[in-house]
Amino acid sequence: MKMTMEYHNPVLLKETVDGLNINPDGVYVDVTFGGGGHSKEILKRLGDKGKLFAFDQDLDALENAIDDSRFTLINENFRYIKRFLRFHGVKKVDGVLADFGVSSHQFDVAERGFSTRFEANLDMRMNQESVLSAFQVVNKYEEEQLKQVFLQYGELRAAPAMARLIVEQRELQPIVTSEELKVVLKKFLPPRHENKVLAQIYQAIRIEVNQEIEALKEFLEQTPEILNEGGRLSLISYHSLEDRLVKRFIRNGMFEGEPERDMFGNFEVPLKKVNGLIVPSKEEIKINSRARSAKLRIAEKI
Repeated sequence: MKMTMEYHNPVLLKETVDGLNINPDGVYVDVTFGGGGHSKEILKRLGDKGKLFAFDQDLDALENAIDDSRFTLINENFRYIKRFLRFHGVKKVDGVLADFGVSSHQFDVAERGFSTRFEANLDMRMNQESVLSAFQVVNKYEEEQLKQVFLQYGELRAAPAMARLIVEQRELQPIVTSEELKVVLKKFLPPRHENKVLAQIYQAIRIEVNQEIEALKEFLEQTPEILNEGGRLSLISYHSLEDRLVKRFIRNGMFEGEPERDMFGNFEVPLKKVNGLIVPSKEEIKINSRARSAKLRIAEKI
């Protein structure tokens, strides 16, 4: 079976690509290529002179490369967007699309260790060549580090007790698989809420393994510099940590604090939001459950 078949429907496909307000001769970037669904839609709207660059750090995604002279796939993390666009001779672009989080494919391949549905070795690396894996986080992090990971990225109230229990258990023997981790944390997984809490635990570890928050911040900070005036950002987030960062950056051009105001109380920011928050329809959620928590925000370079 060809790899492409394993990638599910892209979330908010029309809305996200519409948000880019595509100029047929423009240069665009899809920084989360995955199965190529969003990229294919962008290419449909580009003319002969248009160009599309895509980023994906996951080797599996390379199987889906699109055979089109207007298309270039870069096997790198989008946190290096400016560097690798420059490498390809591109300083400015007309739009950037990002669909953050884990692809359906990564969830569905059991041995990647992303899904709570399968038993697998603790891995969760989006870049399979990365040194840091879920095994390292669970077995090597100090108790305080683990606590912070669960608190910050999983928003788990039981984070201190979870971290302490993991440290106690791994002294007896390493925690190697997702099932072993579940057994260790069993008392924090009440039957009615087991899936929800497990999802928070997995999310926390996955964000740490892939340095997702740092990568997102680095990526966003580069976007005003690489966008042409009137260029668009079209960004889909799946959890509140990402969405808060995206929302604040669009509003303030920074993640913390407020921009400096002039004597009249005005402040300058590099982006302005376009329309309000866009979420999937009930119909889309029915067809694609992954869309359930998606939030799309669109911004334009001023």
